[in-house]
Amino acid sequence: MKITIKAKNIELTPDLQSFIDEKISPLKRFIDILKEDTPEIGKTLAEVLVDVEKETDHHRKGQLFNCRLEIILPGRSLLASSQSDDEKKAIIEARRGLRQEIEKYKFKITDKHRKLQEALKEEIEI
Repeated sequence: MKITIKAKNIELTPDLQSFIDEKISPLKRFIDILKEDTPEIGKTLAEVLVDVEKETDHHRKGQLFNCRLEIILPGRSLLASSQSDDEKKAIIEARRGLRQEIEKYKFKITDKHRKLQEALKEEIEI
């Protein structure tokens, strides 16, 4: 899994970069499980794009940070974003959203295989 980090209007410090790596790398196990379930996905690597940005100064009530996470899989792109007053909090919230998207995608794929197996089973029984 390749992680690409982009920062806009904010300095990408080594501390922030290590925090992002620490929070995003556990998603690798969900992607690996997804690859085991579907052999056609197992041939290629997933890519994670992380965009962290600070909103411009037109927000007068304090700083506002956006985080956008995107996983690019073959034939599919999963996306989650969040907005918070702290960059680390925004990263954590976006990670939760991306994890939910991965689980929904995995359920769709496994459900599709189950329906196909049930249809084949009905044809054999008839």
